Amino acid sequence: MPVHDLNLLRVLDVLLQERSVTRAGSRLGLSQSAVSHALNRLRHALNDELLVRGPSGMRPTPRAQELAAGVHAAMTQLQAALAPSGFDPATTQRRFNVVAGAYAASVLAPPIVAALAVQAPGASLAVSGYAVDLVDQLDSRAADFIVTSVVSAPERFVRDRVLEEALVWTVSPDSPLGRMATVDLAALAAVPHVAMGRAPVSEEAMARRGFVTRASWEDDGALERALRAQGLTRRIAVTMPDTAAALAVTSQSQFAFLAPRRLAHRWAQAGRLRLIDPPYECPPVDISLMCLRDRLQEPPIAWMRDLIQAAAAGL
Repeated sequence: MPVHDLNLLRVLDVLLQERSVTRAGSRLGLSQSAVSHALNRLRHALNDELLVRGPSGMRPTPRAQELAAGVHAAMTQLQAALAPSGFDPATTQRRFNVVAGAYAASVLAPPIVAALAVQAPGASLAVSGYAVDLVDQLDSRAADFIVTSVVSAPERFVRDRVLEEALVWTVSPDSPLGRMATVDLAALAAVPHVAMGRAPVSEEAMARRGFVTRASWEDDGALERALRAQGLTRRIAVTMPDTAAALAVTSQSQFAFLAPRRLAHRWAQAGRLRLIDPPYECPPVDISLMCLRDRLQEPPIAWMRDLIQAAAAGL
């Protein structure tokens, strides 16, 4: 491919990420016809269809899949080389996009916002919840970071453990369980439980892409093993979409909910919940910060990563 067609590689890079002429055009600031024309030129230059239409949108050919990683790495390096040499947090007006659940939004976002107000007063932070396109948000750079409990992730992502969170059972102080001096496993199993619903993420589809998360707030099967050992069972009476909603229901019911200690502690301080340490061995949950590895070459991303890690360490 001639050197003067370097812009075509940028189009190819975005097309392989978006797999849609419309979305690629939106990101590139080009019309659909301009993107289609560029794709046709690429097909001619590389003697391959590159992207073909399938039942769920455009899909890359084997040749395009071979090219994807190299083209993306080259464009990222070029973008970093041509970017302004200095990044000044004090004057930046950049918006940082972070995907996080209710826990991270409640526990980790406040110290991040406080740090931004001091170090980068012109910057803004947009926190959005988990969605079905969790991986695509990182790959397409719609999200800069994701905060979640990660079991495994592809090599193209860098993953930093930023928090270890203990799990604790929560009950209303006015409930029978809340008035008990000591709560054993039998007493815990005797009351209905509140559970967390799965996030709207296709776990099977993500697993096929090498991305596995741990559902919040699972105890890795510790409770069920302990119940079986004593011949006990439990009943889940309510399933809620997020941690904050589950805690709100628990605070006004006779039910029990397994929650992250840092978040539950705030409710306990306000007198709305009583915290009960699990009467069985319950492993903590690791919370990770994740982003595309090659984006750490971007000074704003590297700086924000350090700020988030420092905010987490302060907790």
